[in-house]
Amino acid sequence: MSDIVVITGASSGFGALTARALADAGHTVYAGMRQTATRNAPQAEAAADYAKGHGVDLRAIELDVTSQASVDTAIEWVIAEHGRIDVLIHNAGHMVTGPAEAFTPDQLAELYDVNVLSTQRVNRAALPHLRAAGKGLVIWVSSSSVKGGTPPYLGPYFAAKAAMDALAVSYAAELARWGVETSIVVPGSFTSGTNHFAHSGHPADGAVEAAYETKYPGLMEQVAEKLAALAPQDADASLVSDEITRIVALPAGQRPYRVHIDPADDGSEAVSEVADRIRREFLTRVGLSDLLTAGSRQG
Repeated sequence: MSDIVVITGASSGFGALTARALADAGHTVYAGMRQTATRNAPQAEAAADYAKGHGVDLRAIELDVTSQASVDTAIEWVIAEHGRIDVLIHNAGHMVTGPAEAFTPDQLAELYDVNVLSTQRVNRAALPHLRAAGKGLVIWVSSSSVKGGTPPYLGPYFAAKAAMDALAVSYAAELARWGVETSIVVPGSFTSGTNHFAHSGHPADGAVEAAYETKYPGLMEQVAEKLAALAPQDADASLVSDEITRIVALPAGQRPYRVHIDPADDGSEAVSEVADRIRREFLTRVGLSDLLTAGSRQG
């Protein structure tokens, strides 16, 4: 049976690729994006054209993750259409580049709103339906920056992704007894197939940014070049969408807790192996080992 899938941030990059890949696999996919009638109208039309051209069920849906009303409306629409949501994918995100000090607190708050608070809005709208069904899958698109080698001038973005990842870890345990699985997908730095760097935000404090340029001239360009050089030439973002599609296809109870897709190998996987082992050992020590597997203890 095909799944009903909702994915956020599906106008481009990982989100658009994943929406298409899952639709190709036979699922009904709601590709969430904001401003479907204006700024993202071409992307919404492209999704419709793809669905028609490939004979798949891919539907762009208005879903602004920074608005609880928009999120609620989108989730209610999907439930009205199908009566269920089987797979929820947290993919929406925004990147900023530049010296951390040059960003205002309001800029950081806006970044956290898109990368972290968005997941809470979507969860509060969708999870009651998954919990009521006693099954489902929540996929969080994290980042290798959470635990891997982190170059400078990406600090606010890295901090936001770390916060989202930490939230995912807690949710995994809290949803387990409801029978809802969690998979944390950890992409590395893909410079091909995404718009992260091209669409990244910049600091509001130009004076501070200019001051840093005197000590770190051209650093952001150097970082981007080095990251691109680390990745193999065939390291395309479709590797991430293919892995998500593989996870969704796995039988319930067999989805991985965390997977890495990091051709540049920044060390995140090695650190995560330790952190995730400590989590398993700690939950076992405090008598909560059933929280490591969704649905292992119902009722």
